[in-house]
Parts: sequence; structure tokens; C-alpha cells
Amino acid sequence: MNPTIRVLIADDHPLFREGMRGRLDRVADIAVVGEAASGDEAVELAKELEPEVVLMDIKMPGLNGIEATRQIQQASPHIGVLVLTMFEDDDSVFAAMRAGAKGYLLKDSGGEGGVHAIRAVASGEAVFGPGVAERIMGFFSAPRRAPLRAFPELTEREEEVLSLVAQGKSNQEIARQLFVSVKTVRNHVSNILLKLQVADRAQAVIRARDAGIGQGRV
Repeated sequence: MNPTIRVLIADDHPLFREGMRGRLDRVADIAVVGEAASGDEAVELAKELEPEVVLMDIKMPGLNGIEATRQIQQASPHIGVLVLTMFEDDDSVFAAMRAGAKGYLLKDSGGEGGVHAIRAVASGEAVFGPGVAERIMGFFSAPRRAPLRAFPELTEREEEVLSLVAQGKSNQEIARQLFVSVKTVRNHVSNILLKLQVADRAQAVIRARDAGIGQGRV
């Protein structure tokens, strides 16, 4: 016989909690050990009852389901949170994932889908309903936009020179590394100082390191 999966239901609607409890009470390997009507209560009961799975609504009074999920994961990362909600917008889905939710289903997924998801989350798997899975796949398959550059006013070569300057390299070292003349490096450095509106090399280094450029060498 499979070990019993202890489940905490967190939802501010009494009728939903009652219906979910009635549905799960008929499943041999699942036991509802508690109900929470708010995010704050869900966090407290998760600490007290140590369930394997928390069924978490998103919109609840006080602490919302996303923040409750985050706090539960921080305190008890072994507890699997399965978001069960009416919301499938991108913000809600990805906020729940960032908070540590192991699954995300819509409330109209059906009884068998919910039971399967509970078992999967309890065993350490990640579970997402069909519509949610499509959103996630769409996000990761979408063309990636080029990352924002720290100093768009600089050319790519000037930014490369700035990185080397910030690493403490001399003009001669930069010239050797980039296979250009020292005069060319000096011209790049002059353009960098002008475009960044700094007085000297030291100030350029400070600007670069503040932007996370050239920190590969101290």
C-alpha cells in the first residue's frame, strides 16, 4: 500500500475547500490534514502540520498565495506547493514558479487531474496544466531579445577596450590582446572618456565596474 500523502488546502472560499476535501477524502492514499482560509494561515499550518503538499490559491485575503508559497518554501523546502487557481495569466504563472511552486493547475482541471498532480508533486515532480504548459513553452521558445548594454553609446570594440581597461590592463597589453596598434587603443580610450563624460582612466574604471564590466581580474 502506498504511503499516505498529507495535504493542506489553502483557499478563502469555504465551498471550494469543502468540495476539495470531499473529493480527496475518497482517495485512499491522500489525507487532508488541514484547511487554511488565508495566506498567513497557510504559512502557519504548513509549519505546524508538515504536509507533503499544499494546494494553494493565489488570491486570498492578507498574504496572497504567491508570497505564502515563497515563505513556505523558505521555511520548509521539502513541502511541495501546488497552485490551484482560476488565473492563468503570465504574471501569475511565472510569479508562482519564481516563488517555488512545483505545480500550477486551473481549478476546472477536473478531479482526476488534481489527484494525479498531488501525487506527482509529492514525489518531487513538476506539474503544469495544458494551458499553463503552453504558456511556459511559448515563453522559452520565443526569440530572445538582445540584452541591454550597459553603455549603448559605446561601440562594441570600445566596450571591449573598456572591459580590458577595467581589468587593469595597460594600452600595450590591450594592443597585444586585440592585435591592434597602441595608437588605436589610445584613440579608443579617448573616445570612451569623451562618451562616458569622465575626466580620466580611473573614473572610467569606476563607471565600468559599477556596471559589472571588467570584474574578471582585480
